[in-house]
Amino acid sequence: MSDTATVSTRLNPDQRNAFIASLLGWMMDAFDYFIIVLVYADIGAEFGVPLEQMAFLTTITLIMRPVGAYLFGLWADRIGRRVPLMVDVCFYSIVGFLCAFAPNFTVLFILRLLYGIGMGGEWGLGAALTMEKVPRTRRGLYSGILQAGYSAGYLLAALAFLLVHSVFGLNWRWMFALSILPALITLIIRSRVKESEVWVNTRERMRKADTSIRRVFFDGRVLRRFVYLVLLMAAFNWMSHGTQDIYPTFLKSTENGGAGLDAATAGWIAVVYNIGAIVGCIVLGSLSDRWGRKATIILGAALTLPIIPIFAFSQTAGLLCLGSALIQFTTQGAWGAIPAHLNEMSPNAIRGFYPGVTYQLGNVIAAFNLPIQQALAPQLGYGWAMASTVGIAAIAVILLTAFGKQAKAIDFTAADAVTPAATPAAPASPR
Repeated sequence: MSDTATVSTRLNPDQRNAFIASLLGWMMDAFDYFIIVLVYADIGAEFGVPLEQMAFLTTITLIMRPVGAYLFGLWADRIGRRVPLMVDVCFYSIVGFLCAFAPNFTVLFILRLLYGIGMGGEWGLGAALTMEKVPRTRRGLYSGILQAGYSAGYLLAALAFLLVHSVFGLNWRWMFALSILPALITLIIRSRVKESEVWVNTRERMRKADTSIRRVFFDGRVLRRFVYLVLLMAAFNWMSHGTQDIYPTFLKSTENGGAGLDAATAGWIAVVYNIGAIVGCIVLGSLSDRWGRKATIILGAALTLPIIPIFAFSQTAGLLCLGSALIQFTTQGAWGAIPAHLNEMSPNAIRGFYPGVTYQLGNVIAAFNLPIQQALAPQLGYGWAMASTVGIAAIAVILLTAFGKQAKAIDFTAADAVTPAATPAAPASPR
């Protein structure tokens, strides 16, 4: 990245294309992931599979995401970001589309397993490429917008559900068929993006220093931070998925303390709370440029706690809509700083796989969130199943963040390829 790009806060065409492609890629990943959340009860009814078993369709996707983050990330650290990203988009687009034709639960399960590999590759590489290209003093803003793509994908899935189910009366298979077109648009935009200059320069420094990716990763500080970030991402993902995955089922269920709303009302509530999530990501992500990554993460997680009763125990559609919108603002707002935070905490030499793998391994730990909440619902009711898991996760996020470090606005062009990014160049300093 050039000095001009570092100083300027405006994006040039290449930076803009990289950012838009990453945003759309992550949005389409989330769109396809949350299709299952919205329709897994319908799929279970068609295939004759109980909800407790259907819930593992999300679990297998989350479990396989670290595999994709590792494979595509390591490939990207070796040959550059562009080609692995384009291959990844093609892969997950085709697999997602094929879900529309699954003849039974077993085939759909395998396809969701494969989709998890593609989904895992997209976030890490897209976030790394974006954070390496955008101005470092505005990384928080672009980080928030990028992470908002996840909620925007959920929003699109909710709108698609309303369109397909309520307007046209079509079945769940059409939801997956819709995902192919925007994914192809992402591929076209990404084909115009130049290679990351940070990666090019880092590879040259590594060549001159005779340093390998393996040697960088097994540095003691890098390994310790890797374990810490996995634990942080586990808490983050448990908090996030705890507020999202089971909520559409809770809104529509007439059993176990469910809200008993009709499908259309539940769909519109999903639209509203995802708007709250998008706004939260952008607002708190932007504030992290001023207040620091740690402060905004702790703020978002702390504000989540008093909202839980409105979110989980309200009895009317209006209060459920309000509570879910507020909790998505806070939980996803905390997420807004994460793309910048993880990439700033990563050494240049392994930024292709380091942020993505830590994020996705955390996802594996949180992968059993939906089955656990679904299993707790008959004993405790949906309200307590959600409140207990989300509350514990939010407290864990606060504590882990408070004891961690940050490297806000670190200059990637100044950080040595073999040195962990926890020792940033001035003016940034770990806190």
